[in-house]
Amino acid sequence: MISLLAAAVPNPTRNAPGALTSKIDLVLGIAAWAGTAAGVAGVLVTGAMMAISHKQGQSSEHMSRLGMVLGGCVLVATAGPLVQFVFN
Repeated sequence: MISLLAAAVPNPTRNAPGALTSKIDLVLGIAAWAGTAAGVAGVLVTGAMMAISHKQGQSSEHMSRLGMVLGGCVLVATAGPLVQFVFN
């Protein structure tokens, strides 16, 4: 019973075709670039909306929107390293 619990965890080898791997890397690279661009655009748009509403004297909930945009930026920036940490 004890030897069964102490058995080694299987570690299968990777055998994906090289052509498939390069295409997946390309798609993931494009998705990462698009996520970064969307994050920068979101910060710029939120900042512009904050400036306009401040100039007009209106108070708005832009800080929560900015927090959500920055949270998305952090998620996009850490997605790759987090997946690499989990699967390596």
